[in-house]
Amino acid sequence: MEDSNSVLLEAELALVDGAVDYTGQPAVRSKSGYWRSAWFIIGPLKQSTATSAENVNIWAGTASLLPILGAFIADSFLGRYRTIILASLIYILGLSLLTLSAMLPSLIKSKCQVDSTFIFCSQHSQVILFFISLYLVAIGQSGHKPCVQAFGADQFDDKHPKELIARSSFFNWWYFTMVGVCSATILVLTYIQDNYSWVIGFGIPCVVMIIGLIVFMLGTMTYRFNIKDNDKSPFLRIGRVFVSAVRNWRTTLPSTSIEEESGGIVLCQASTQFNFLNKALLTPKGSKEDETCTLNEVEEAKAVLRLIPIWATTLVYGIVFAQVSTFFTKQGKSMERTIFPGFDIPPASLQTITGIAIVLICPVYDRIFVPVTRSLTGIPSGITMLQRIGTGIFLSIFTVVVAALVEIKRLKTAQ
Repeated sequence: MEDSNSVLLEAELALVDGAVDYTGQPAVRSKSGYWRSAWFIIGPLKQSTATSAENVNIWAGTASLLPILGAFIADSFLGRYRTIILASLIYILGLSLLTLSAMLPSLIKSKCQVDSTFIFCSQHSQVILFFISLYLVAIGQSGHKPCVQAFGADQFDDKHPKELIARSSFFNWWYFTMVGVCSATILVLTYIQDNYSWVIGFGIPCVVMIIGLIVFMLGTMTYRFNIKDNDKSPFLRIGRVFVSAVRNWRTTLPSTSIEEESGGIVLCQASTQFNFLNKALLTPKGSKEDETCTLNEVEEAKAVLRLIPIWATTLVYGIVFAQVSTFFTKQGKSMERTIFPGFDIPPASLQTITGIAIVLICPVYDRIFVPVTRSLTGIPSGITMLQRIGTGIFLSIFTVVVAALVEIKRLKTAQ
């Protein structure tokens, strides 16, 4: 009898709380998630430098904002798994049209004026198709960015000690793999595009994306899927708090109201911030009881407001990061890039220097820095996420200073 009870106990412990497999059954720890699932997840337009940089920054900004919409769709309607598949199909469509747009210049070319000189430039139809396909890729990214990495993290149970540590390591190796592959891709594709064909340069990512989607779907039987509760989307919950607080802004908040609304639970010290949102806990006359915001919803809204300083800081960092793909490439065109006769390094390949540095530093960070700091701080990830962000932004200051000194020297040499 004791043996049968121990078997049942082991079976219960083997299930992952709050997760199901692809059939909707409770996820078994030994057969789903963890690293086994994480492996599956893991010039020609002849525009001026200013115009090219402007178009690149507009596209990059759009691609950075659209994930908000992608996250909303994933959380409210499709879920991360379906959103990834749909986004991948849109991604493939965009890359296919990019390949097609690169085939058009060989048909018809017209003269246009760039920098006071007349040169052959691309036809308007090709430019239109190019930008349509480029923004389709941005839409595809909007489903990938908020979902792929998060879905990979879902494969690790944060309530299990071993998987919690592995989850922190997953983010490091995710970034390591992504940057490593992107760096190799830039090196190979820029050389192909500069020396052979843009059609091949766009066609290769399209084929790789198709293969990536197939590999992702092959892991379906091993994935863990979070159980979707009846709660509304986080966007809707947080938005409702602000709307309710505005509606009740004339209402005086008694000192005992919050405690009554929270079922007698005293608010924590952090909840003393943004007290104006506490008015969302009140029920206006004529409103239904279920329209009243809960204490958890109010705390979620306050957490979003606390994130605004971090978001504002990263916006400034985005300006620095944009220089790599725009101005640094322009600098590279004026540099001596010949290693040996007949072989010139493409200017765009200079973007890989950042990636190569990350590839070299990530293993050192994960295998040396994290274990050492973990023994000192007791935090599974070594240091907190906020400390990691702050350190990265602090180091970027020195990067910009060095880049400015190099540009001063370059301008003096050019004069």
